Amino acid sequence: MLIGFDTSDDACAYKVSDDFAIIKTLDFFAPAVDDPFTYGQIVAANALSDVYAMGGTPIVALNIVCFPMSLPLYILREILDGGFKKVQEAGAIVAGGHSMDDVTLKYGLCVTGFIDPRKLWSNATAKEGDILILTKPLGSGITTIAAKIDEISAEDLAPSIAVMTTLNKNARDVIAEHGANACCDITGFGLIGHAREMADGCNKTIEIFAGELPIIHQALALAERGVVPGEGGRNRDFLAEKVSIAKDVPQAYQDILYDPQTSGGLLVAVPEKGAKELLAKLQDKCPDSRIIGQVQPREGVSIKVKM
Repeated sequence: MLIGFDTSDDACAYKVSDDFAIIKTLDFFAPAVDDPFTYGQIVAANALSDVYAMGGTPIVALNIVCFPMSLPLYILREILDGGFKKVQEAGAIVAGGHSMDDVTLKYGLCVTGFIDPRKLWSNATAKEGDILILTKPLGSGITTIAAKIDEISAEDLAPSIAVMTTLNKNARDVIAEHGANACCDITGFGLIGHAREMADGCNKTIEIFAGELPIIHQALALAERGVVPGEGGRNRDFLAEKVSIAKDVPQAYQDILYDPQTSGGLLVAVPEKGAKELLAKLQDKCPDSRIIGQVQPREGVSIKVKM
């Protein structure tokens, strides 16, 4: 085993030979949006992202479905079609799966990817002085909950859907050409949660620049009005002893930092020399990419946030 669960990486990696390793991951969740086809796309993009976060190439996926038989079957067809088309976009195939009758609708994928083990990325190998780049904007947890309680319109949710359905393939391709010391994707634990795993994995402290965060349209305004998901508060409580936030960081920015993401971007740690060059290349393919932090010597906390 190259990478297991000891460093909280996005997936496991198993070395088969000197030049061949298998990446394996599984993810599933209840609907984040109302449209079943879009839901299928989001779930697939989210599951595939774990392979991209390790630098790998997705090859095959298996569906996992919990579906209430009281619902019309066309909903299931739309979900599976959305997932299938997103897997197809990644250049992989769906090779079946498993379904069961359940009271709560849930959909996911078990994804297998391939990589040369010498090119494998971990979230635990950042170096002191590394620059942190984030490739997608934050705030999808806030906007999706706002849509569910009619705080924003379907039109206002469209930017979030575009973020969540976008594969991290282009970001992976650009980063792979440049090289990375560490990488992970941002999902349910929020930016701070996943950055904390990166910091603890390499025994360093990560400083985040809140004022530089890319943020989805409407998310900051919603956070300023107190429209935030409960999961963000749970993330905050869980990480309370690991995080130090400067007094001038507004509450809304803090809520963005803790906001649970679905199919978020890649957080990549690269040497300071060449970081701006990588950023420029990333912005050609992923225009919301930003430098949002730096890896520092270990202090008393895992994460420091300043404005």
